[in-house]
Amino acid sequence: MNYFPAFLPLHKNRVAVIGAGSVAYEKISKLLDFTDKVTIIAPDCSRQNRVLIDRYSLLYLDRPYSADQLDEFDVVIVAIDNLKLQQKIYQDCQDRSILCNCVDLIECCDFIFGSYVKRGDLVVAISTSGASPSFAKYLKKIVEKVIPKDAEKFLSHMRDLRAKFPKGKQRMKMLDREVKEYFDTKLGSS
Repeated sequence: MNYFPAFLPLHKNRVAVIGAGSVAYEKISKLLDFTDKVTIIAPDCSRQNRVLIDRYSLLYLDRPYSADQLDEFDVVIVAIDNLKLQQKIYQDCQDRSILCNCVDLIECCDFIFGSYVKRGDLVVAISTSGASPSFAKYLKKIVEKVIPKDAEKFLSHMRDLRAKFPKGKQRMKMLDREVKEYFDTKLGSS
């Protein structure tokens, strides 16, 4: 099965991570690249997650999972060892039309965490649809090397230009010309 690559505005969503161990830490760290509206629900919390909670002022609910907590959230990531409870939480999310990702059960995932490279506004996502996370990890390293070091600065410049000029064909041509010139100088014109 292939996954549709969608970019969600997570800052507009309320996200819950159920679990607070090392796998949860990995997921929370990735989420924090895109939003700080993350709530962690778990009766026990690792030291590394407590550091994230303090640094980013995340909400931590020191209690076990219960289905009534879900109504507050739009997206749920389940990072616990109990596979039966993962399945139950997934079903509870389905009943409420909440997007859910269970880290150990691909069949209980409405979406997956792909590899990505983020430099300011630039986000390049890589997925093998679960076939080989290692392949995605190594491809990510290649992509990181190819992206120009000043890409973030250039995209900020492009955002400013888009805001200054009215929409239309002339703006589109001018912006396209700016990008072409940028890449011509970075990669050499062909």
